[in-house]
Amino acid sequence: MVKFSKGMWHASPDTIIRWATESVKAEARPESLRTVASSRAINLRGDTLNNPTLTIELESPSDDILLLKSTHWKAQKSVSIGPHYELYPDGVPKRTNPVSTEKTTSSLSLSTGSLKAEIDTRPKSFNIDFRAGKKLLTKLGWRSIGYVQKDTDAHPNTELLNPDKGERWFTYQLQLGVGEKIYGLGERFGPFVKNGQTVDMWHEDGGTSSELAYKNVPFYLSSNGYGIFIPSSAFISYEIQSERTTRVNIAIPGEALSMYLIYGPSPKEILNKYTLLTGRPALVPAWTFGLWLSTSFTTDYDEKTVDAFLDGMKERDIPTSVFHYDCFWMRGFHWCDFEFDPEYFPDPKAQLASLKKRGIKVCVWINSYIAQESKIFDEGVEGGYFIKRSDGSVWQYDAWQAGMAFVDFTNPAACKWYQDKLANLVDLGVEVFKTDFGERIPTGDVVYFDGSDPQKMHNYYTFLYNKVTFEILERKLGKNNAALFARSATAGGQRFPVHWGGDPMSTFEAMAETLRGGLSLGLSGFGYWAHDIGGFEGKPEPGLFKRWIAFGCLSSHSRLHGSGSFRAPWLLDQSGEADKVLKRFVNFKLSLLPYLYNQCIHAHKFGHPMMRPLFAEFPEDPITWHIDTQYMLGDNLLIAPVFNNEGDVQYYVPKGKWYGVLDGKFREGPGYVTENHDYFSLPVLLRPGSAIVIGESQEVAHYDWTNRVKLLVNRADGMDVKVDIPDYENPGQIKTQLTVKCTGTGLSVDVTKGSLVGKWQVVVPGKEFKQFGDKAFFENTTSVRLEYA
Repeated sequence: MVKFSKGMWHASPDTIIRWATESVKAEARPESLRTVASSRAINLRGDTLNNPTLTIELESPSDDILLLKSTHWKAQKSVSIGPHYELYPDGVPKRTNPVSTEKTTSSLSLSTGSLKAEIDTRPKSFNIDFRAGKKLLTKLGWRSIGYVQKDTDAHPNTELLNPDKGERWFTYQLQLGVGEKIYGLGERFGPFVKNGQTVDMWHEDGGTSSELAYKNVPFYLSSNGYGIFIPSSAFISYEIQSERTTRVNIAIPGEALSMYLIYGPSPKEILNKYTLLTGRPALVPAWTFGLWLSTSFTTDYDEKTVDAFLDGMKERDIPTSVFHYDCFWMRGFHWCDFEFDPEYFPDPKAQLASLKKRGIKVCVWINSYIAQESKIFDEGVEGGYFIKRSDGSVWQYDAWQAGMAFVDFTNPAACKWYQDKLANLVDLGVEVFKTDFGERIPTGDVVYFDGSDPQKMHNYYTFLYNKVTFEILERKLGKNNAALFARSATAGGQRFPVHWGGDPMSTFEAMAETLRGGLSLGLSGFGYWAHDIGGFEGKPEPGLFKRWIAFGCLSSHSRLHGSGSFRAPWLLDQSGEADKVLKRFVNFKLSLLPYLYNQCIHAHKFGHPMMRPLFAEFPEDPITWHIDTQYMLGDNLLIAPVFNNEGDVQYYVPKGKWYGVLDGKFREGPGYVTENHDYFSLPVLLRPGSAIVIGESQEVAHYDWTNRVKLLVNRADGMDVKVDIPDYENPGQIKTQLTVKCTGTGLSVDVTKGSLVGKWQVVVPGKEFKQFGDKAFFENTTSVRLEYA
């Protein structure tokens, strides 16, 4: 919590704020603006004395994006020292709108397309407006750009003697319009709408029932059509209507602050442009969308346990894609030595080979901390691969693994050493790593190989950790075949998926907060997201577990995992019903793979999260901006989880007739619907005027999605949509495209690209067609016309 003011008029005690007050130098360069603002008004020539200045520059690095940079003292090391986010990792896109600048007697302005920034250069009138056309997006008005000194004596003689006393901050205070709402800032489990909150960017392992976050992302999205990204991994504090009721106050330690303003205007367009800036989510392999089964954390398990779980899943016909070995695949006090515990896993190569024969992918838990009992600890010390103290000794810690050290990923030799250890596991049969932790990174008395600032590295460390791990998987398995299961992240971390939501309790309340965290993370540029079905801490009671199964199987990725108890369904529900519920929803998800993987491609190409709040699809509907207990899974499926044993659910339906994919019933919006669902059901609604392909396989995720498909159409007048079916053998490519049109007398389906395999079916609920009945299946045809009966 960083507040600099006491009410509207006064600074906090022992706080001095040097506000940008008046432009004393103004330059309009060909594609940028520069102004120097004094912190006191200039009435007389003598007012140029003892008057600190702030230098402010404005440019546009790409279409619909503005970059504002402000500095107090420019020659301070803290301004330039890293780490720095990797921006435009795929290259700066070619501009479609040129940049123009203008200087008048009263202002500086920069324009690109419909986006314009204008700096008021009149005396005592410093202000920056950001507009799209005639619409004011936001502004930095009176007392909105400031350099702050806290707990310091500003007398010049005192400063000469003790120049570092107290704290130095830089602040932007952006105006919020009436009714404007703020979202994002990483995976946050508290209230979905961030207005009224203090949000601090600082990684901590705090669980999901707190204000702390594993994934802090200094980007927020506004309902007014823009996003704000602060390109720094340092501690950043956001006071969102929690200090000044009409502002978002952003504060960062040091001498400078930069800000990207990203214009949409729609939420999806904002995310598209933000992920151009920070990176798109990688395309993940199709098998990751199947069910992940885990040993859980502190449970006792060995080879027989693993085989027994997989045998139990097979006996119950529950398809399983991935088996995950959590921490204790290694010996206690040895994490991480990257070796299977010989007492419990005497022949890991043979067991992993047997899992591969079953068609099971293998995931193992790792982190970036090396205990001093690990056989590779001495290698790290001798090679200089660990974070050090200022006296040259290794930075060690006991709060996890005794005497552990932290791998220094700023050292290229350390990265190669770490990757070599992981490569050995890939050669053994491991295909995915759960990159746990990454939040507990020291900041006191720390020296990095490349001289990085420890305060900035605290949040950034996880980016390097996941990047190094992801890259070795890409190198060993090939592009589009790499995947992680990562807990911590920051801006740009979406490039190394998948991420999961940390440690929730086993309660319905934690299930709801988990969803809020996932939606918030999606609005921070992350395309995929998972969570521990049933909760992590505690043993879920059967009803909760079954409700969470439905939610988990209709998330982008699905994993059964816990802390002190196994998550095999037959161990949590003695009635056997959980087995059947899990089978139903895993089968259902696998049948949706043609649709889901197409949404995965969209996430990769455009930065749109697979799980997204309703307002991402319906921004014109004001009610959707408040909803956080339901979501859209891709463009066309509305999901409303049930958060109680009784099966009662109230949810909002936007305008139109929505079709219940599971129950065959229509709901008409706009409006709220109240229903009751058993454990085998929940609202899964197909959007009006849309069509999805349902695949024939309910056993594996990776199959020919064009084979024996069912095209489910929720028709609407004037409907004309393209339905893409991905190529399961060539990730990212579209194999077949269908065009679905509604006419006055019926409906047409044309195969406009590729072909369909075997007999295929068109299902249009609520309508009778002449060709239906025995003729509802088609084969070797590229054009179908269905006439009303």
